[in-house]
Amino acid sequence: MYVQANQAPRRKPVTVPLLQEMKAAGQRIVMLTAYDASFATHLEAAGVDVALVGDSLGNVVQGRRTTLPVTLNDIVYHTAAVARGLEATLLMADVPFMADRDVARALEAGARLVGEAGAAMVKIEGAAPHILEAIGALVAHAIPVCAHLGLTPQSVHKFGGFRIQGREDEAAEHILAQGLAVQAAGASLLVLEGVPRALGKRLAASLVIPVIGIGAGPDCDGQVLVVYDLLGITPGKRPKFSKDFLAGNGSVAAAIAAYASDVRSGAFPTPEHCFD
Repeated sequence: MYVQANQAPRRKPVTVPLLQEMKAAGQRIVMLTAYDASFATHLEAAGVDVALVGDSLGNVVQGRRTTLPVTLNDIVYHTAAVARGLEATLLMADVPFMADRDVARALEAGARLVGEAGAAMVKIEGAAPHILEAIGALVAHAIPVCAHLGLTPQSVHKFGGFRIQGREDEAAEHILAQGLAVQAAGASLLVLEGVPRALGKRLAASLVIPVIGIGAGPDCDGQVLVVYDLLGITPGKRPKFSKDFLAGNGSVAAAIAAYASDVRSGAFPTPEHCFD
């Protein structure tokens, strides 16, 4: 079916510098995943700040157990589709598993995601030395980077499953050090996933760059969810940090608008969506 051009009211385009300004002003940043043009139009209409084409598409679109089989071609395809549904919302795309295994491949991935698919920023997991080097190289080539720390899904086998990170003091200090390292390497944003709320608060206070939480507590500079989790349609058990916004709202558009409103007001997440 043909997707009509976005009819949402025009607003100021969200840029990487604007996200920094939002943190400085205490304005919470709203991020949500999208995988196609139709969902992208709903994010745009709701005024979502950042649309993320996540490798979570492996789980919720492709039906895979992990994100690891997702390829760069997959992300390029879905990013280009989402780009066609956006105007002001900033578009971010994941660098998939092993596409960042060295600087040359990370640059290739960044070039395709930005130049070919239309992303404005790429997201890269971890803070290993080669990742820090890749962040620096991408930024040096004018490709903004969002780091991703805590529960990083591409490390699922290393973690022994999707386990909450940073509960012990030593582990928390390690994640804080990683946050400072990715910031120093040039990252403009950080997604922090699956950590105790106290650690989320600490990272947001310690870093100059905005920290976007997903299961990281209410004190982050913004929140992100997988859109299928937000709609309650992901098969299996819904993650603790998510909420079914479709229930009681009647439509996809209303559910996404309710999420955006609750993030901005601080009504989401509540303690039931957080880890101690």
